[in-house]
Amino acid sequence: MEEQSYVMTMLVANKPGVTSRVTGLFSGRGYNMESICGAPTHDPGISRITIKTNATSDQYIEIQKQLNRLIDVYKLRDMTMEEKAIKREMALISVVVKPENRTELIQQVEIFNAKIVNAGVDSYIIEVTGTEDKVDALIKLLKPLGIKKLTRSGVLALYRELDDTHQA
Repeated sequence: MEEQSYVMTMLVANKPGVTSRVTGLFSGRGYNMESICGAPTHDPGISRITIKTNATSDQYIEIQKQLNRLIDVYKLRDMTMEEKAIKREMALISVVVKPENRTELIQQVEIFNAKIVNAGVDSYIIEVTGTEDKVDALIKLLKPLGIKKLTRSGVLALYRELDDTHQA
């Protein structure tokens, strides 16, 4: 069976050890997390954890079953399908700036609706938010200019709540 990429989000108790139990479930069974993001929600007693993993469909079903058994996991949702979820990622990219590439860099940043959040003497820090493909595309464009440092948030996702009055 072939592996594919899956995204899931879960509401969990916002207390010590919960994230450790979730990550322990993955590592204990030999599954890899490509990314993990977690933070409190609007309710300070609940956190949202979003995980991106590569697995076979059988492995993914097993991961979901095991996560649903954890006592502090309140709700688990599959966010893999685009029509079910809004998914975004953020990256901060430190890029080498030389007088001859400054204009090109600024144009690329504008095309991607990204922002220059820090302008140093020989480098800029660029902030970009969007789909994983958008972030990947900007990184690919900036690579020839010289990427000094790069950090990514990993995927964040919210389930689409469609009704008759608000179509996304």
